[in-house]
Amino acid sequence: MPAGTLHLIPVPIAADTIPTALPPAVLERVRTLRVFLVENARSARAFLKAAGHPDPIASLEIAEIGHAPAPELVDAWLAPVRAGADAAVLSEAGCPGVADPGATLVARAHEAGIAVMPWVGPSAILLALMGSGMSGQNFRFLGYLPQNRDELAKRLPAVQRDALRGETQIFIETPYRNQRLFETILQTCDPDVTLCLAVDLTGATQRIASHRIARWRKIAATDPPALEKRPTVFLLGSEPR
Repeated sequence: MPAGTLHLIPVPIAADTIPTALPPAVLERVRTLRVFLVENARSARAFLKAAGHPDPIASLEIAEIGHAPAPELVDAWLAPVRAGADAAVLSEAGCPGVADPGATLVARAHEAGIAVMPWVGPSAILLALMGSGMSGQNFRFLGYLPQNRDELAKRLPAVQRDALRGETQIFIETPYRNQRLFETILQTCDPDVTLCLAVDLTGATQRIASHRIARWRKIAATDPPALEKRPTVFLLGSEPR
């Protein structure tokens, strides 16, 4: 029997936006699948319910792979696909393999001759870039910057240099550390560099704002943005020429 296909399904941040945030073709495909390899089982069940899966959620095969999938378990997770079943990879929110788990499964699928199908849907990184007003012709995703405040302050000048050369710098942080990162950026970066905050993308409280650091400092003094525990994408750059 030929192997099945590994589908990579984007997941919107808010469950109530799923019916409109995902294209109909993606929802139709999700409803045909019964095997799911997921970052978080609880959020995956909520996603499948909101997506209108026709089968009882308890009857589906849902394997939790976690945020950092164990390499020694990848073959076992892919066994149903090798046996001919189609399966989907679901991150907690976002696109599998892009700042979210999934790449190790996809790499092993390629080695095993399993077809891989990425589907269209919301990617916080691309949505933030699109909404930032910064250069989308030349950009870099940095992932997480150093957690230690001193190390972060040492790293930011290099990030800023690349941003001012025209390469938009995109990075993220654990939501409960957003405020600390924002404050360190304001303390460290030059007044003329532009910072974009893209908060709660695709959610009901979405906010995207781009300003030079000088203006952000004034805003922070009187009406600071609410970043705590809210998924945020940070971008440093300059206005596109």
